[in-house]
Amino acid sequence: MSVGSRTGKKRGQDDSGRSGSIWKGKWAESVAICLCLLLLGLFVSCKEGFHMDELLSFELANARFNPWIVTTQPEGRLAKFVRNEIDGETFGETIGNLVETVKDVIENRGASKLLTYQADVYEEPVWITAEQFKDYITVDKKDAFQYLSVYFNVKDDNHPPLHFMVLHTISSLFRGQAKPWMGCVINLAAMAAVMALLMGLGRMLAEAGGCREEGRKRMIGLCCGLLYGLSCGAVATTLLIRMYGLLTLWCVAYFYLILQKWRDRAFDRHNIRLVLVTLLGFWTQYFFLFYCILLAGTVCVLLFREKRMGELLRFVRSMAIAAVVGVAVFPFAIQDVFSSGRGVEALQNLGTGFAGYGERLAAFLGILEERTFGVPFWALLCILAVLVLAGRGQKKLDFQREKKAVREPGPSSGKGAYIWMLVLPVAGYFLLAARMSPYLVDRYMMPVFPFVILWGVLLLYGLLSALEGRYPSLRCRKIHAVIFLAVVLLQVWGLWQYDGSYLYRGYALQSGIARPDYSCICIYDGVGYYENLPEFTVYERSLLLTFGQLENRKDRESIRELDKVAVLVKPGNGYDDLQVLELLEEEYGFRLESMGMREKGPHGDMIYFMRKDM
Repeated sequence: MSVGSRTGKKRGQDDSGRSGSIWKGKWAESVAICLCLLLLGLFVSCKEGFHMDELLSFELANARFNPWIVTTQPEGRLAKFVRNEIDGETFGETIGNLVETVKDVIENRGASKLLTYQADVYEEPVWITAEQFKDYITVDKKDAFQYLSVYFNVKDDNHPPLHFMVLHTISSLFRGQAKPWMGCVINLAAMAAVMALLMGLGRMLAEAGGCREEGRKRMIGLCCGLLYGLSCGAVATTLLIRMYGLLTLWCVAYFYLILQKWRDRAFDRHNIRLVLVTLLGFWTQYFFLFYCILLAGTVCVLLFREKRMGELLRFVRSMAIAAVVGVAVFPFAIQDVFSSGRGVEALQNLGTGFAGYGERLAAFLGILEERTFGVPFWALLCILAVLVLAGRGQKKLDFQREKKAVREPGPSSGKGAYIWMLVLPVAGYFLLAARMSPYLVDRYMMPVFPFVILWGVLLLYGLLSALEGRYPSLRCRKIHAVIFLAVVLLQVWGLWQYDGSYLYRGYALQSGIARPDYSCICIYDGVGYYENLPEFTVYERSLLLTFGQLENRKDRESIRELDKVAVLVKPGNGYDDLQVLELLEEEYGFRLESMGMREKGPHGDMIYFMRKDM
């Protein structure tokens, strides 16, 4: 007999007995989510600048068939081909050109015009105009809702296309802009959904653990969503304009659907939502596979042990369908995982075994502590655990009476399966991500944050319930309420001390001093110029150079003809700002007019304005 039938519920209903929404009619949950979103929105309003990867998100989403900014090739090969050979004066002409191109590729393959087309590649970096930079990161009328462009852009990246397509949709609705809120609104929507799902999961798991009181189940669910929404992890996930907010949502949604189907014994029917969430996760970030495969494998073992073979076969079939469809829609995923630079690096990290693994685990455990619960919460759990152990000598339960009592069977039976599904896939994801992540940063652990919050709330409830058994005098709702309120206040205090990651305070001042009547020379190391794309949309034109390229430049006339120039010097090895200024003064005759900024911005940049007529 299924859990749903034992408890008098119809399959498909939520924990409150109502079908449909997991929080329908729950005004407290709704208010909690709205308050958390308001608070997260305040953090978004304080975001001034971008990580270079965030601006790369805007470029991959919005640059028309031009995924990379290359200083010696401002326009990519495919972008040039589309502009010259595909775009027509009318829609019909464009379609005709596209049909002819397809015919040419089919007939001539590698010798076709498309595959032999050449981009304009220059010997050394060239000037790029403000309008070109704006085209890289924003959308205008001609390239709005161009999802094929997004698809071709990301095939040369190491990530699947879904997040970039969503960002492109928002950019197409708000054309000519690349503002922080445009990317963060995606994460805000994801955070709202994650909080709602956590509330449902909290109630579901509390019931599976033996809780029968609707009020307690509701309080546990509310705390799960609220404490996540008030966590530093939720703030960081909201602020980072990358795919990790959506990745977090799909991991939590996948777990929620799995638990629903386990509870209702429903893996043999209506798996469309499960397949859809699996596809969306795969098309968002490949790290989703860590969690998905581990949870799916755990479910398969549990179904096999319980001899639910019909459900097992249909579940495996559903996951196989998701795998086939996912790869068929985006076949470049295979190359991304197994042969791209980032994919090979991740696989190499996995192949290095345990060398340096302890340091990586410690670093990521520190991130979990900073982004979920602080030390005081874990100290509280330890104190409660000590009290539970110390209470063993107190009044004990009458086991004979307990044995003779007639107990209503419920979802607590077989709760070990819930524990396996809750703990094993998350722990496995953490271990794999800690080994394979290219950097020791929080973004790779963002999908783990809500699960750690869920663990913490359930542990807190479990310890309080155990205390009730040891100390009957503690069976008081007020004591529970006070403790949970204290935990919420601790979470708010931790949020008040947020470290400012992804806000990039000070960049508004830096971008505000850019002068549209000046040209800009940017001296960078690596690809650091990606951090400054918003500034380059203001300057009349910009020249992006390494210091060595500036010293050995052949085309000096394009610099000599300038009367004034802004000099943006980024931190790097082998040069400093004084060397750059001396070179521009001796070689081109510029004199320092004013210093715009010196290491006040979030990227440590130095900005100088120079003129010749001084």
